[in-house]
Amino acid sequence: MLVALLAAGGCKAGDQAGDQGGGKGGGASSAPTASGPALTAVSSLTVKGRAPKTGYERSEFGSSWVDTDDNGCGTRDDILKRDLKDVRFRDGHCLVASGTLTDDPYTGRDVRFVRGHSKVDIDHVVALSDAWQKGAQKWDRDKRLAFANDPLSLIAVDASANRRKGDGDAATWLPPNKAYRCDYVAHQVAVKKAYGLWVTEAEKGAMKRVLGGCPTAKLPARSGGR
Repeated sequence: MLVALLAAGGCKAGDQAGDQGGGKGGGASSAPTASGPALTAVSSLTVKGRAPKTGYERSEFGSSWVDTDDNGCGTRDDILKRDLKDVRFRDGHCLVASGTLTDDPYTGRDVRFVRGHSKVDIDHVVALSDAWQKGAQKWDRDKRLAFANDPLSLIAVDASANRRKGDGDAATWLPPNKAYRCDYVAHQVAVKKAYGLWVTEAEKGAMKRVLGGCPTAKLPARSGGR
C-alpha cells in the first residue's frame, strides 16, 4: 500500500503566509531563536532561474497513475483511499466509487467525490511542469515516473482550486485556506529537497515568509494516515 503523508506538527493555523506572489507575510513579530526542520531545509535548496518549459508534456512523467508499488491499484485510487472518508468501492478494493474529502486542504470545505463526476483532483504539490523547469527535464524516465507517483507530493484537493493553481510555485500561488499554507509549503520543501529540484529566488523568499509564521514546523514524513 502507498503510505500517507503526515504534515508534521509545529504549524499554526492562521495567516502564516501573507499575500501571494511576494507580498508581506503574516510572520512572527520578532525573529525566532531557532528554526525548525522545514525552515532550515529551505536554506539548503539550490537557487537558480526557471528553465524554459520547452519539451514539457505530461507523458514525459509516464502514464497517469500507474501502479508503482505493485499493490494492484493505480496511484490515483491509492491517494483517494488515503485522503477520503466514507470510501465506497466499485469493485474489490481498488476503484473508489465515492467518498468525501473532509476539510479540503486548499479551501477548508468538504468536497464530495463521485467517480465520473468528480469535484476532487489528485494534485502534485510540486506541479509536474514546475518540476520540469527546475531540474526534472534532466532526469531519466524512471525517476520522473517515480516522482509523478510519489505520495509525498500527492494530495486529494478541491478540483476548482487546483485548476486555479496550475503550475504555480510558492511565489505565485498559495492555498486560499490560510490555515493550510504552512503545511503546503513544508510539503513543497520536502519534495524539492528529496528530488534535488531547485527554486527561484522569489520562490525561496515566499517559502521563508510562510514558514516564518510557523518557525518550528517539521518536514512532512510518510506514515500510516493523513
